[in-house]
Amino acid sequence: MTIAESITHAPGRAPHVQKEQDGTGVLALDPWLEPFAEGLTKRYAAFKEWKAVIANAGGYEKFSRGYEKFGFTITKLGITYREWAPNAKEAFLFGDFNEWNNSSHPMTRDEFGVHEIFLPNKKNGSPAIAHNSKVKITMITPDGARIDRLPAWIRRVTQDLSVSPIYDAVFWNPPKRYQWKNRAPPKPTSVRVYEAHVGIATTEGRVGQFTEFTANVLPRIKELGYNTIQLMAIMEHAYYASFGYQVTNFFAASSRYGTPEELMELIDTAHGMGITVLLDVVHSHACKNVLDGLNQFDGSQHQYFHEGGKGQHDLWDSRLFNYNNYETVRFLLSNLRFFVEEYRFDGFRFDGVTSMMYLHHGNGYGFSGNYNEYFGDTVDLEAVVYLMLANDMLHTLYPDVITIAEDVSGMPTLCRPVSEGGVGFDYRLAMAIPDMWIKLLKEKSDDEWDIANIVFTLTNRRHREPTIAYCESHDQALVGDKTIAFWLMDKEMYTHMSVLTDLTPIIDRGLALHKMIRLITHGLGGEGYLTFIGNEFGHPEWLDFPRAGNNSSFHYARRQWNVVDDDLLRYKFLNNFDAAMNKTESQVGWLNAPQAYVSLKHEVDKTLAFDREGAIFIFNFHPTKSFADYRIGVPEAGEYKIALNTDESRYGGHDRVSNSTRFITFSGPWCNRDHYIQVYIPCRTALVLVKQN
Repeated sequence: MTIAESITHAPGRAPHVQKEQDGTGVLALDPWLEPFAEGLTKRYAAFKEWKAVIANAGGYEKFSRGYEKFGFTITKLGITYREWAPNAKEAFLFGDFNEWNNSSHPMTRDEFGVHEIFLPNKKNGSPAIAHNSKVKITMITPDGARIDRLPAWIRRVTQDLSVSPIYDAVFWNPPKRYQWKNRAPPKPTSVRVYEAHVGIATTEGRVGQFTEFTANVLPRIKELGYNTIQLMAIMEHAYYASFGYQVTNFFAASSRYGTPEELMELIDTAHGMGITVLLDVVHSHACKNVLDGLNQFDGSQHQYFHEGGKGQHDLWDSRLFNYNNYETVRFLLSNLRFFVEEYRFDGFRFDGVTSMMYLHHGNGYGFSGNYNEYFGDTVDLEAVVYLMLANDMLHTLYPDVITIAEDVSGMPTLCRPVSEGGVGFDYRLAMAIPDMWIKLLKEKSDDEWDIANIVFTLTNRRHREPTIAYCESHDQALVGDKTIAFWLMDKEMYTHMSVLTDLTPIIDRGLALHKMIRLITHGLGGEGYLTFIGNEFGHPEWLDFPRAGNNSSFHYARRQWNVVDDDLLRYKFLNNFDAAMNKTESQVGWLNAPQAYVSLKHEVDKTLAFDREGAIFIFNFHPTKSFADYRIGVPEAGEYKIALNTDESRYGGHDRVSNSTRFITFSGPWCNRDHYIQVYIPCRTALVLVKQN
């Protein structure tokens, strides 16, 4: 077989001979990785070794369908239950179906530690275990101890707090399966993500439901122009205040929001609206709970996890998976496949990727960008290879899938295809951007804003490794921090947001900067954009889940839709602008375009301008100075019109710039452009111009 070879050159270095698919294809994009070619090759070799193992097990198609073998599987003849528990010498299935007799239904054990039992249908043809009845597995460990557990692959667990805080495993076999009505929409070219939590999506002080989200929130998301939803805290977690990040039951959609079918209806309805739905998946760690989680499932410390300190995440107080374990990898890859096949999720946002990829988990570690940090002894090769497998499997089986990495480290190659030696994600989250905005609002006065640093932070991303930009996500909404709206206006948000009151300087500034911060992040910060539920209208309060520290209050674990729906309150202006911003992007398509060209950064005037996909973005962050006939360089000659104007009165502005204004170009160099226009740009205003025709 002919081996294709290509030559890539690192600056000032000898050429590197790249063999086909040896993991060094990424050098063609980043020759500065040349000194780390050996590490890339080693990483890719480990990936290929794992892929060969999976190929021997039937390839991704068969290997990732573990949920069809393990747990409860149902046929016309009866129910089979299988569980991998190698440390257990004996195992028994019990529950409502046998009046909780923990020894009447023994399971057989094979040489690999897989325990199995088949329950034939009753004489009348009905299943031996009734739908919605409780079940458990009990096991005998080598020391003779008997331990009871919830099945690891169980698809539904419920909690009755009046009886016990521990969850119960439920055999879920409804008489009728959900009938899907809508096909998934095509993969969006410009990803505009609405990060949402079903439980907090109600104005009432309680846990919101799937059905309520479908009826009340999906239409809002559609009207705002977001084409992708990222659903948080879906995988079952025992502690509500963990925000879903302490997963106990990986195949169970949280019962606190409703039934599996109601989640399916939510996703189906979103698809009918043309909205892609992503799952916030947690494969970085698992809850330490023993009685209703995976921890010590078969009585050992090492079944799914590393033993000893390597298996403990001290900061998160959770267990860490052993990504070099055959059954752990099957469990996790099957978990991804399950949510695509059974619930029709269109992709995943992988939580805690930084924690996974480094042995230090990022704890107290300040990444400088030095490439040695990404390929040295601190990297967890097993975890990186697992992420490569996960991405390769998903993109092989589902060409339109979307995967997003939550990574703060800046790992090179994270968002390049696995075939090139990359980790395979489609996008990474631009986690430095919200930190910058909070730091500015917290520590700097408006006239101290460093325009060049803002531009640098918004554009500091790896070439051809797509990024999801955001001003604030759920992290900034949590109690202990402040949302951007709170940083800007918290002193007067409860007293001066009515249109019947005078527009105070604080509210005026807050409305203006809230819009401008979102727009510049949207236009300059990445190849996708994200907002967290409620931030589109400047939600007036932080987020705090019921916990012991707040007397289990739901007061801050909700979204106050009433304030944006009230026509007498100024929240509507921010909401209107968010919709207009997304609509303008959908028409221009700047997120799907190459990175913007920044033509102007003026520190004294506090102005900046850039063009992307033909649209001209102009910002004046100066708190008091407006500029007439301000020159802006443009890439093409012609006539330009206003596509978006933050100063419109319907967005809470002052209508100082008429949208009917047309801008004719002048010939002549300006800001490294061959043409320029002259605009009136008021203080704290941003304009987006597009060329006529």
